[in-house]
Amino acid sequence: MKRVLVLGGGVGGTLTANLLARRLRRRIDRGQVDVTLVDEAGAHVYQPGFMYIAMGGEREEKLSRRERSLLDSRINLVIDKAVRIDEGAGTVTLAGGAIVPYDFLVLATGARILPEVIEHFEAEAHHFYTAAAARKLRRALDAFKGGKVVVGIASMPYKCPPAPLEVAFLIESELRDRGLREKSEVHFCSPIGRAFTIESVSEMATPILEDKGIELHTFFNVEAIDPERKVVESLEGEELPYDLLVLVPPHKGQQFLIDSGFAPAPGGWLPTDRNTLLVGGRPNVWALGDATDLPLSKAGSTAHFEAPVVVEGIVAGLEGRVPAGKHAAYEGRVMCFFEVGDGKGTLLRFDYDHPPQPPKPNVFWHLGKIVFNKTYFHTVPKGRV
Repeated sequence: MKRVLVLGGGVGGTLTANLLARRLRRRIDRGQVDVTLVDEAGAHVYQPGFMYIAMGGEREEKLSRRERSLLDSRINLVIDKAVRIDEGAGTVTLAGGAIVPYDFLVLATGARILPEVIEHFEAEAHHFYTAAAARKLRRALDAFKGGKVVVGIASMPYKCPPAPLEVAFLIESELRDRGLREKSEVHFCSPIGRAFTIESVSEMATPILEDKGIELHTFFNVEAIDPERKVVESLEGEELPYDLLVLVPPHKGQQFLIDSGFAPAPGGWLPTDRNTLLVGGRPNVWALGDATDLPLSKAGSTAHFEAPVVVEGIVAGLEGRVPAGKHAAYEGRVMCFFEVGDGKGTLLRFDYDHPPQPPKPNVFWHLGKIVFNKTYFHTVPKGRV
């Protein structure tokens, strides 16, 4: 029997396991292949929905499903935490003490958020990368009666690149709806020389920032938060006072991947081939989603398009051939919606060779994102789209 082990039950891990079960169902039924997925929580959470908790339009209980309910019945689910990979032995040790063998390993381990890296972050700043943090931000917005709002990015890379801009646009729209806009300033801080990492998207977003009166601060890399003066300080020496501070927290890869020699410190991102998605030249280990070091959006749609390539690589390995067909190589495909406030949105579609050309924001793309959010659990994790 050949053993395929998937670590992580997010978009990438769940979809990969389900696609493998579909491709290998006869071999699994005959006892020739085993597919096991290890997930720490046993729950699949739709993380992009956290932003909508903060903006007041979503409930936490709608954003989670039992992982078992999303998996093909042929897949073994182990609810535990991976703590070490022994590459020589071909095993993964779990926190509960179990040792799980593998012939093929898929690392869909996601990213960690580490607000504690910045002193005073947890007391002074808000974010929307967990349900609890999003609820806290919603309470702060409800209590806000005017003043200075600062939205920024504490470090790069981070999950869902459009999200900070989206939140700035949505907060500004809310302040107008509540009659607080004239009593408020809204600032957006980018750690690079433009509003967004991709130039064509920045060219779309910058005029919207100007139209909405949101002041853009470029080359603002957060260094410290001064809680007494209510000021956020940048490495470049700029200071911004705030009454409401919203920051994307620092992100890193998983510590056990660093400890196991798979990912370099301090970032912990897996060195991943941009086309095969193999890790560090290993012939039997793949990575996808937020865990990789690829110069792409850390977004669910990235994992969505990577998963079929990982599956084809594993099937080819089982069959002793090279990957073939339309999923032989990942071409950097990404697609995501982008909210701009006032009930409008746009769409970002791109790959390694074709930068996004976002259409003019309109109601259609905003509604498209809402529909996608509502249908996600019925489509993406199960491989229906």
